[in-house]
Amino acid sequence: MASRNRALFSVPTLFLCFIVCISEQTKNQSSPVFACDVTGNPSLAGLRFCNAGLSIKARVTDLVGRLTLEEKIGFLTSKAIGVSRLGIPSYKWWSEALHGVSNVGGGSRFTGQVPGATSFPQVILTAASFNVSLFQAIGKVVSTEARAMYNVGSAGLTFWSPNVNIFRDPRWGRGQETPGEDPTLSSKYAVAYVKGLQETDGGDPNRLKVAACCKHYTAYDIDNWRNVQRFTFNAVVNQQDLADTFQPPFKSCVVDGHVASVMCSYNQVNGKPTCADPDLLSGVIRGQWQLNGYIVSDCDSVDVLFRKQHYAKTPEEAVAKSLLAGLDLNCDHFNGQHAMGAVKAGLVNETAIDKAISNNFATLMRLGFFDGDPKKQLYGGLGPKDVCTADNQELARDAARQGIVLLKNSAGSLPLSPSAIKTLAVIGPNANATETMIGNYHGVPCKYTTLLQGLAETVSSTYQLGCNVACVDADIGSAVDLAASADAVVLVVGADQSIEREGHDRVDLYLPGKQQELVTRVAMAARGPVVLVIMSGGGFDITFAKNDKKITSIMWVGYPGEAGGLAIADVIFGRHNPSGNLPMTWYPQSYVEKVPMSNMNMRPDKSKGYPGRSYRFYTGETVYAFADALTYTKFDHQLIKAPRLVSLSLDENHPCRSSECQSLDAIGPHCENAVEGGSDFEVHLNVKNTGDRAGSHTVFLFTTSPQVHGSPIKQLLGFEKIRLGKSEEAVVRFNVNVCKDLSVVDETGKRKIALGHHLLHVGSLKHSLNISV
Repeated sequence: MASRNRALFSVPTLFLCFIVCISEQTKNQSSPVFACDVTGNPSLAGLRFCNAGLSIKARVTDLVGRLTLEEKIGFLTSKAIGVSRLGIPSYKWWSEALHGVSNVGGGSRFTGQVPGATSFPQVILTAASFNVSLFQAIGKVVSTEARAMYNVGSAGLTFWSPNVNIFRDPRWGRGQETPGEDPTLSSKYAVAYVKGLQETDGGDPNRLKVAACCKHYTAYDIDNWRNVQRFTFNAVVNQQDLADTFQPPFKSCVVDGHVASVMCSYNQVNGKPTCADPDLLSGVIRGQWQLNGYIVSDCDSVDVLFRKQHYAKTPEEAVAKSLLAGLDLNCDHFNGQHAMGAVKAGLVNETAIDKAISNNFATLMRLGFFDGDPKKQLYGGLGPKDVCTADNQELARDAARQGIVLLKNSAGSLPLSPSAIKTLAVIGPNANATETMIGNYHGVPCKYTTLLQGLAETVSSTYQLGCNVACVDADIGSAVDLAASADAVVLVVGADQSIEREGHDRVDLYLPGKQQELVTRVAMAARGPVVLVIMSGGGFDITFAKNDKKITSIMWVGYPGEAGGLAIADVIFGRHNPSGNLPMTWYPQSYVEKVPMSNMNMRPDKSKGYPGRSYRFYTGETVYAFADALTYTKFDHQLIKAPRLVSLSLDENHPCRSSECQSLDAIGPHCENAVEGGSDFEVHLNVKNTGDRAGSHTVFLFTTSPQVHGSPIKQLLGFEKIRLGKSEEAVVRFNVNVCKDLSVVDETGKRKIALGHHLLHVGSLKHSLNISV
């Protein structure tokens, strides 16, 4: 009925509307959003908060003092409401840049001026490169493209990336977004990517290129597993695991990366919603770690703690609890709707709101948002020409190449010889995938190159789908026939976002549907080498393929980004020597049958048949282990320098001088006064490429501590990626701090130096080190 009452527009009216709409859209696309437009409104020049010569603190104080309470509340939400009388426009805080500028969130979008941006590999594959300089280089490109888009009104300045949660369980749908299961790798990734996003070319720490955000704080790694929902899950985490596993990447983000923001998660930790826990927010992030920036909720988290977790009796109480805990910005509108009621009810005062918005404004000021026209600032010359450049797209290709992990390679199988392969069969649900290659939280790529396209650029290739990823109905017969007629087969299987994603965890570790049958029968029929390519975020139990002699090679390619097809082809045909290493353990199916995803304990419990989690604590069999990888060449290690003994000097009244101790606190004078050159020492290794081709190699330094305080089986102390030509060698140096690097976390969450026999190991090399007092 309503449609009958609508007015009818004449053709000229419609045309005029079209022209006006297009003009307005063009205007919006070409104009960045910013405050203090003194050129457009000279009266703003007299406002102290518009004076870029003053300190940020003075400017923020001036700005907050000019706002009414209602106006202040408008700046508590992710769609901040502007104040026209002060020349402040509305601002959308929510943009994403997990592995390229994304259009998720609404703060950034793609238009006619900028139709796409460089889409790098999903984080889990980039992490597999174990290349810190690469992590930072990607961040720098992403921030450059973000600034270029901002200058034409297509992007924001605040990006809620990276995700630095630990990939604790292989079933987690969002593990693909993370740097993996190891706290050291995750910490190094976090710091490097944040620096790439945030650091300005001028190096001013008070300025930000864009503002990054480390998420989701903390112990967040369940989305939806057997009806266990992230919105209501209470992560029961002991203090040891919290300090040892879950917190380190966030601490590194803030303390070492100087990130501008941390996002609190949906879940509860030990009975308290993270976004309403004053100990976790004000106590740790703001207090211990000294965050210079803002704390933001995951979207609707405050609403969730009220409606789904019933942690507050009213919406107003939920808002008050989150603000008093230290939350500055609410993703979505809940705090904006109910903050006034919370103030009127006496649950929170205006001072708490002033504190929150001051942190938000300070971040925007560091970004230059209150400095007037951004085109007159440091990155004002960037524009569409700086997005999807040839160099940026080549970096996406190289990032994928560096991350690809070769897991199996029967003698002489790979690389394939283009001259020897006349016909190549390319089979499988991900063989010609496009969007699957970029994982989640993606934008619009510059372009796609599928694996089929990448392979076909080198040799004649024939394609057979076999089945889709779910693989319920499979045309195995056609795939078998094709394999039997070809010189070689490339089988591309695995997952996509229907199998693992935000809001959806896996329940098993099998390849989906009939994929295993497809792989086995195709391999059986093949007359030449069979290369199995696994495209996924998490690992699978592919023991059947590992043990199948007909499957000559296996490689894991993550979600390799827009240039994934080219990168994989580069590895298969030997144009690139693979150098990626697994950033997570691949478990057998029996693991998930024993271990509930909801059990947060990292350490094993023999009495309950609980095997523990991650390479640091897991005591069972693996399909592939953390850091596993093969290459087309061989690297040998030789230890040049490492101490046998480190003696810690204790104060005269220290109790461990008169009684035997298993460990010492990892703080105190003894951490500065160790006998051999302080508490630091160096490990030097000679690394030689003894193979017949150049290649890159990651040198991993692991440590095994004395078995006290439930210490890890082994843990990663550090890693360095080097490139060596044929027969070339180099010295790799690790600087080791006894108190930081060789300490373990005790049952109360405190760091301790285990006294006694430590073992340093690099590959098959082992070196004994004794720490004594």
